[in-house]
Amino acid sequence: MSYAEPSRKQRWLAGAAVLIVVALLAVELFFPESPVSEIVRIVDANYIRSVLRLTVPIAFAALGGIFAEKSGVINIGLEGLLIISAFTSVAVAGTISGGNPTQLQLWIGFVAAVLASVLFALLFAVVCIEFKADQIIAGLAVWLIALGLAPFASKVIWGQVNSPPVATLNNFDLLVAEANPPVVMMLVSVPAAWYVLNRTAFGRWIEASGENPKALDTVGVDVRKVRYSGVLLSGFFSGLGGAGLALGRVGQFIGGGTTMVNGRGWIGITAYLFGNYNPLGAFGASFLFASLDALQIRLQQLGYSVPSELIGVIPYVTVIVVLAFVGRTRIPDAAGDHYESGEE
Repeated sequence: MSYAEPSRKQRWLAGAAVLIVVALLAVELFFPESPVSEIVRIVDANYIRSVLRLTVPIAFAALGGIFAEKSGVINIGLEGLLIISAFTSVAVAGTISGGNPTQLQLWIGFVAAVLASVLFALLFAVVCIEFKADQIIAGLAVWLIALGLAPFASKVIWGQVNSPPVATLNNFDLLVAEANPPVVMMLVSVPAAWYVLNRTAFGRWIEASGENPKALDTVGVDVRKVRYSGVLLSGFFSGLGGAGLALGRVGQFIGGGTTMVNGRGWIGITAYLFGNYNPLGAFGASFLFASLDALQIRLQQLGYSVPSELIGVIPYVTVIVVLAFVGRTRIPDAAGDHYESGEE
């Protein structure tokens, strides 16, 4: 079985990124007093930790999108799943604790958030697989429902669109450093997802379901069950991402505007397209986008005289530039197509 190889543009972009890093390190080494060197020193251990935490919702959304789309179902509702899980995690943890959750109660909220995301993904799967709804429209519906439902429920529970602050999940000791639980989950999930997709029978079924469902049906594998599995996994991973954002980093649900998720689900879609449906490539793209988000936060903290509005658009401009370099990504042949067992 063949798997997508990086395109020439992707290899060129990766090489350019390596060259930039080498150049910046050279400036730091040979010209330690230069302005560029000062910027290089921004990238310290705290910055990397911040980047990893910002990567969590993007990377998990990207992993979920890979499983769904490779199985043949295009799920652009990942943003909505992140919103629902972020809200549910804080709502459940805060409600069962009376407002001051313990670590156990935070983990209960975390699990509830994943279950809520999986439930929404199941509803999306039923609409698309059983009732053959247009997958793009159904995905947009998931996002719009979540975008309206979560702030409305926040007003019902807390009287405003933003929840009161809650504690975040405690770090735990891992070897010689402290580790953030959602970050560890992400770092385990990325290689695990790659292994499942590339080295297991289930991964081969997922790929066949999105490329040639009739062939999969012919050998006796239920295409509907495989597609359901792919979509439910998109809900599972998105649930980890939304709960990880709310309880692993922010400690609050913010429902104003585009909510605290703020486009990370859409960037997750870009990340897996950039990674060509490879979990490792999707993680790399997610880390790139998160690093630029963290950079604009750090620059504002350091008081650089650059308009905050201009700095804030850096990650989104990067998305456009990356898409221009990546060019056309080949999506699975049967992605978005409905399939009935036994059809010719």
